[in-house]
Amino acid sequence: MFAREQGSRHEHQPTPHLMTKNLLLDAAILLAIAALAGVGYQLAPLLNPKADIALPLSGCNLDRQACVVKLPNGGQVEFSIEPRPIPVLKPLQLQARFQATEVRKVEVDFSGSTMKMGYNRTQLERQSGSDRFAASASLPVCITGTMEWEATVLVDTGKAIFAIPFRFVTGH
Repeated sequence: MFAREQGSRHEHQPTPHLMTKNLLLDAAILLAIAALAGVGYQLAPLLNPKADIALPLSGCNLDRQACVVKLPNGGQVEFSIEPRPIPVLKPLQLQARFQATEVRKVEVDFSGSTMKMGYNRTQLERQSGSDRFAASASLPVCITGTMEWEATVLVDTGKAIFAIPFRFVTGH
């Protein structure tokens, strides 16, 4: 009887080959998690706009008019979205005009104020060597109907990146 108990104990113990397989699987899972964390860290700046200077939220309503904001460097930007009221799932014309400031690059980052709607950033192109930048963009539709959006204009002057936020509502 004692011999049988000993024999059955050996049958339930894992073999060294099986233990090595499990360790390799665990190591592969940990490596995959670490790789995903690294990719997430590298892509995080795309989801959250990086800026040296974040201006306060503008009180101007982009849904009704073009908005003018003074920049900390003494210049100013006039930003507009057309058509008005701002629709979803239709082409939008974005335009930024600058005065008294050098501009290298302009982007507009759209994000839902109360609901994450995914990555939606558009780079504006300089119009024939002027201080005017323009591009086409569109907004996705929200299943709730009405949606509050934040359009953050990212202005790269070469010395600093300014983030200028505006809010507007679609679907009303």
